[in-house]
Order: sequence, then structure tokens, then C-alpha cells
Amino acid sequence: MSRETIAVALSGGIDSLVAAHILKEAGHRLFGLHFITGYETIPEGSRPADWAKTKVSRLETVLGIKVHAVDLRQPFRDLVIRYFVDGYRRGTTPNPCLVCNPSIKFGFLLDRARDKGADRLATGHYARLEVDSANRIHMLRGRDRRKDQSYFLARLSRKQLQAAVFALGDLTKAEVIEMAKACGLVPPEKSESQDVCFIRGPKNGFLENLPDYRPRPGPVVDPEGNRLGFHKGLHRFTIGQRKGINIPAGHAYYVIRIDVKNNRLVVGKKEDTFTSRCKVRGINWINRPKERIFRADVRIRYRHRAAPATIETEGDRAAVSFDQPQSSVTPGQGAVFYRDEEVLGGGWIG
Repeated sequence: MSRETIAVALSGGIDSLVAAHILKEAGHRLFGLHFITGYETIPEGSRPADWAKTKVSRLETVLGIKVHAVDLRQPFRDLVIRYFVDGYRRGTTPNPCLVCNPSIKFGFLLDRARDKGADRLATGHYARLEVDSANRIHMLRGRDRRKDQSYFLARLSRKQLQAAVFALGDLTKAEVIEMAKACGLVPPEKSESQDVCFIRGPKNGFLENLPDYRPRPGPVVDPEGNRLGFHKGLHRFTIGQRKGINIPAGHAYYVIRIDVKNNRLVVGKKEDTFTSRCKVRGINWINRPKERIFRADVRIRYRHRAAPATIETEGDRAAVSFDQPQSSVTPGQGAVFYRDEEVLGGGWIG
């Protein structure tokens, strides 16, 4: 890696701190960016501006670099929060990280980094980048399989990936923790980043406390349409969910469909949650296979073990046929295509 000016997105957690330390030790010109979403947990009695200033100061002290606060509250509300709320209104289960990474981190934040003179933007993601002999970028899984975050980055364009730096891709989480201890990197944020970073507490409470969100109670039915009970709002459920249905029966019920049109929650047995096929739309291809029909492993949520499948493509859409039926294939979640270690691209289930 040639020495260049790199901006590091600093959340305050251990991963971004160690990423910054690695790049600093490699001799790069470095500065930090701490972006503000408006949904941070601020100590009671603190003013947001004072809190942000204190956090930036702590990051500068820990790393010994200049750190800038970047106010992205408006685009975060417009692009991430609106997407999240609209997803539940449509009866899907949204995945905000798949929107935030291309639109906020490698969209608005990358633009701010360049305005301040950076060549590229580094984050604390566990993923790897390689450039082939034809100067084409490839994204690979992180070496730490339990921490690999390539799934959340699958909607980045090739142009965005060319501007990205993932300094932790060849490290395990345990190695990162040990490095932080050895270098005295004490993070201002003690807790791990959450998949939905802007929610503290139950997701239901976040939605129900929004002034323009109105939960609609309705019937719970079986696959034949027989009424079994009532729900307090479809936003409380996702495909494959068992908890919270509260229907007494001789067997457990699982959510198998969210019928927004009729405001019905459709439940069934565990085996009803499995399917062999799904549709994927809006695919972002990082490196698209030449064949219209090809084989790949498909990951249908972050904690899902990628399953072998046959993919038939048509433009930015695809029909996926799994070799073995998969449980809880959920509209609104991302489907990410892998060939061995490489991320080919990703789209939306639905």
C-alpha cells in the first residue's frame, strides 16, 4: 500500500481505533472523521454539541491525530431512517447497514473526506480488497469468519471500493483486541457496535414512538386463513419469528408471511418457514459472472451460512434456487452472492 492521505471513520469503538493505528504505523498521512447521526446515546444533561466535542477530543488523545466531527444528521434521517420505517410499513424486514454503507459512509462521509484532502476512506470493517492484473477491484470475505462483514458492504460500487481501505481484513477479532491492549488504545465507546446502531432498546418501541407511525392491530391466521388470534402490529414480526405470537397450541407457531394488504399475520409450523427459491431485485454487481445462469453461494442474512444455489439473472434481478431449502428467507433482507471467497454482488430479497 503506497503512502497516501487517508481519512478514518471513527465510531469510538475498538475496531476503528485499531484500523487507524495500523494505517498510522504504516506511515500514511491520517486524520479521523467522527460522523454524527442524531441518534447517539448522549449522557443526561449534556448538550449534543458539547458531547460531540468531548468525544472528538478523546479520539484525538488516544490516536494522536486530528479528528473532525461531521454532521450527517439530515442525510441519515432522509436515507437510513426513512428507509427503515418505510420497510416496516411495507411488511418487510429492512437491513439499514446495507443502505448506510453506500449512501452515508461511502457516500456523504467519503465526499467530506475528499473535501478535506483524503485520497481514500478507511473503516473498521472486517473484509478484504484485492486488485487484479487488469486493475479490477475484488472484495473478499474477512479472514475472521465469525466477524466477516463483507455481507454489509455488498452494495458498494466498484468506484466506492476503490476508495475504501479495510485495514482489519486479515486480522481476527482476538488479534485486534490484543493489538489494542498492547498499544494502549482505550476506546471511548466500551460497547460493540450493533447491527441497528440508531436503536437503543426494542425495535418496536423505536417505531411506535415516532410521531407519524401508527401500529394497526389485526388478525393472526393459519395458512388456510383460519383466525387464531390477534397481533398488535405487523412491525413486531419478521419471517421465521417464534416469540411474541402468543397463540396457545399443541405445537409452536412461526411467522411464515406478513400480509400487509389485509393486515394479517400468517403463521404455521417450523417446516413452513423453509423454501427452495426466492427472487432478488436491485442487485449491485461488483464483479458479475459472464454467464446468465451460474452457481454461487448465497447469504440471505448476516448470521446465515451462505448456501449453494443456482442463480438465473435478468438485468439487476435474479431467481435463486437453493440446493437445500432454507429457513426464514425474508423480504427486505439482503441476498449476497459469493464465489469461494469473493463477493460478486448483492440485492434485496422480495
